[in-house]
Amino acid sequence: MTRLLGGSFILVAALALGLFTGSAQAGRLDCDEPASLCAEPLDSIGYEGAYTGHDEPSLLFYSNAAGSGNSNLYHVQLPSDPKVLPNQSGTAGTWNFQLHPAFWLGMALCDNQSAPEFTHAPCAPDSDTNIFDGPNPAGADYIGKHPGTAFLEVQFYPPGWAPFQLPGGISCDPTQWCAAMAIFSLNRDQNTTPVTDNNAACLNTVGLEPANFAFITNSGAPHDPPGPLDQTSGTFTPNPATDLFMNSGDQLTVDIHDGAAGLTVIVHDLTTGGTGSMTASSANGFAQVLYEPASTTCHEAPYTFRPMYATSSEHTRVPWAAHSYNVAFSDEIGHFEYCSAVAREGGRCTSNGESSLDGDDAFCFTAALSLFVPIGGCTATDNDFDGTSYEPVWPGTDPNRGQDKKFHPSPITFTSPLFNGSENYSRVAFEADLPRIEAADFGGNCNRVTGANCVNPPPGSNFYPIYSTGTSTLNPSANGHCVWQFGGSHLKGTTNTFGGNSAAEFGPLLFSFYPGIPVRTNNFRNVLSSNPCPA
Repeated sequence: MTRLLGGSFILVAALALGLFTGSAQAGRLDCDEPASLCAEPLDSIGYEGAYTGHDEPSLLFYSNAAGSGNSNLYHVQLPSDPKVLPNQSGTAGTWNFQLHPAFWLGMALCDNQSAPEFTHAPCAPDSDTNIFDGPNPAGADYIGKHPGTAFLEVQFYPPGWAPFQLPGGISCDPTQWCAAMAIFSLNRDQNTTPVTDNNAACLNTVGLEPANFAFITNSGAPHDPPGPLDQTSGTFTPNPATDLFMNSGDQLTVDIHDGAAGLTVIVHDLTTGGTGSMTASSANGFAQVLYEPASTTCHEAPYTFRPMYATSSEHTRVPWAAHSYNVAFSDEIGHFEYCSAVAREGGRCTSNGESSLDGDDAFCFTAALSLFVPIGGCTATDNDFDGTSYEPVWPGTDPNRGQDKKFHPSPITFTSPLFNGSENYSRVAFEADLPRIEAADFGGNCNRVTGANCVNPPPGSNFYPIYSTGTSTLNPSANGHCVWQFGGSHLKGTTNTFGGNSAAEFGPLLFSFYPGIPVRTNNFRNVLSSNPCPA
């Protein structure tokens, strides 16, 4: 208890003295920095062209039936941490915050002020008239004519480490999970050569990837403003008096749909009986940043976000995003490395036991700022793939299940989503955006035009996690029902590992068309002809 009180005192004093810089301190989520929260863009968007990407191994859900693009119902079980705490040398337990700062559920949304920025014509929500994915600029279906898009991530944050409100922080609470609605847009016209970004005032305030952000609350009302230009430090400060907090191991339902007031997310905690929600409505303070490249000031307008598509076929996507998907589950990995000394809290690592420090040893905190587990670490993107996410410390990596359970967390477990309340998706796909992260602008050797030197697993890694199926009582209406799980191939009750390794599961390189640029690869993708794990 003394350590927790001491850490809290240091945190309060540091904030008062302005020792932290970045999105939370400034009161805005800045995706130009290597924040672990933001959606994965097609190309570099950071300061001076620096890439700020994220490793997001994903599971995609496809159907040609109406409703599949705008209505999802998941059953989810939050993972638990092992009893053995981590230590600074990485030789003890591994906790969820070391593997993933968040996992999330995604969906494409309308935003006619966001890329690809063609006409700013209104986007008809819940409609496949928004499908434009042709490669020919003269064609009626050219991807550059696509209405502007945003992307929803319903993010869940693990407990136990540096406070969420700090840039690079992960946890809302020492022991409990929380969740948020994050909606990302892109301040760019992709149809010009070179691309045309929004005005300097917008780039200097909300960045190239503005985000609406609100925690899932008990009342459904944000406790602080979510709009990109309105956010305060309180927007990113979890509040146990207003927000939905959940325990490790809790079973949830997550309902994502287009409601009367706008895109709505409802989380029911079946274990505790708690319920939280959020609606992305103008009434709740959600807003779109206006694309006005000639303006000298940045403006936003109240906006109600709604799903973009009626279906979720392979033709539904976000043209500015690296990934190719619409409806998807993703785990955000590659954002933790050990650090034993820092230049300043939230700054760079000065000692981590390695012979030399890496460029990704940034956004680092000492054990003093942890809410529970007393270790230091860094959360910048792990571009050389040598952090905990790329070691065999995931659930299911030790065939000795007793040891696995003792030192590793339990897996994230979830059902395939249902749409229209009861309908299953007809097929799924596995997708990993490794080519994007291995590209030259991030220090790698992957040629995204030819695919040369784009590899899976990534160079430098000792392990890459995979999706598998198993049986669970997660769906109360079906004992022993099929569920998805994420980690290694030795999880108890596993029924299919889809090849048993990342190269087999995530499949071949996917070459995609984007507005204004040649074909390129950003992903490995493997589309299955069926859904092997219906809900």
